[in-house]
Amino acid sequence: MVRLWSNMNMFFSENGLVYHRNGELVATKSIQEHMGNEKLQSFINFALKYMSELTLPCKRGTFIEFRKGMLNVCPVGRSCSQEERDEFGEYDKVHHIREKFVAELRKQFPEMGLVYSIGGQISFDVFPEGWDKRYCLQHLFTEGNSFTEVHFFGDKTFPGGNDHEIFTDPRVIGHTVTSPEDTRKQLTDMLFS
Repeated sequence: MVRLWSNMNMFFSENGLVYHRNGELVATKSIQEHMGNEKLQSFINFALKYMSELTLPCKRGTFIEFRKGMLNVCPVGRSCSQEERDEFGEYDKVHHIREKFVAELRKQFPEMGLVYSIGGQISFDVFPEGWDKRYCLQHLFTEGNSFTEVHFFGDKTFPGGNDHEIFTDPRVIGHTVTSPEDTRKQLTDMLFS
């Protein structure tokens, strides 16, 4: 199996926390190493207890997804169907479940240096300060790279959206998109017009 990044000079995943150059792993970081197990468990325990006391239209499995550089917290559960996802999305617009949850986490853990980013319909991401999508930029503007332009395409570019920080970074030309088709159209227009 050919790995995608083996065909590229630079490849970033997990917001740039996993960085490959010329097919080789160059750097990696993890939230577990950064926070330590004790703080991580304290946070996860509180979040699970908070969610256990919520009454929602439904609840399914996988309420906290542990990723390399972040936690994805999902009050309805990532195992929900598309219909349940849509239902929770509408419910959240009215009841602000995720917004209130994030406010409570900020109040409970002010010293942890965490950022909360509400994205999509059903969840929010939690990661250390500085570990948003801009993290990869440090690799692009070092090591003798001579990029004259860096473009970013994202759908959650508004304040509080998970694309906002990189979209507004002065080193980046940001583009708001609405779908994969819109992304393709904007790229085609930019590259071939």
